[in-house]
Formats: sequence, structure tokens, C-alpha cells
Amino acid sequence: MNRHLIDAVPVAWSGLGTDLLDGTPEALVNELTGGQHYPSKQMDDLITPDGSPAFRMSVHEGGTGGLDWGYVLHEHGIEVISLREELRGPVVGWATDPRTRFSDHPALWQPTGPVPG
Repeated sequence: MNRHLIDAVPVAWSGLGTDLLDGTPEALVNELTGGQHYPSKQMDDLITPDGSPAFRMSVHEGGTGGLDWGYVLHEHGIEVISLREELRGPVVGWATDPRTRFSDHPALWQPTGPVPG
């Protein structure tokens, strides 16, 4: 996941595709995507105001660059940070079923119920 999301992209993603699910059981992929398969797409058409090459943005305590959410990949899970409210966020373990329902309130981004059956 780390290699795909961070190392494999020079600047940014314009969309994440079902290739993130490569190696996942086909039945689960079909349930999550409705049977659709499409690749992730990189932002490769960026033009800066001064014509210089585009570069990755870093989010730090001094500013979020207008982003609402941040995601930090850890060995044990993904940390989800509401950049408008928190400096740290809850860590969702990699073993969490991707069909789990989550709260959409930024400060409470936690599982809210069982996996739909």
C-alpha cells in the first residue's frame, strides 16, 4: 500500500482505482466495486502559474494547503486526521474489514457498526 500510494506517484493522485485491491479475494472486490475494475490515475497535467514543474505538497503544522483530511500510513494501520480539527487521528488497523461503516464526523472517525451482511 505504501509503495503504491506514496512511492509510485511523482506528484499526486487524481483518483484511486481498484488496482489498490490487487490480491484481494475476487468476491470481496466485486462486493466493494460492483464488479467494476479501473486503474488509479496520476495527476500528470498540472501547470504551475510560473511554468515550473509541479511538486509534491507537504502538510505540516503551519498549514494544510486547503486539504480537509490527512492520511498517515503506519505498519499497524492508517491514521485518519481531520486537518481542520486535530493534529493526530485514530488509527484504523489494516485488518479492518473494508465494508465497515464509519462515522462521517471528523473528530469521531471510528467504526460505527458491524460489517453489512
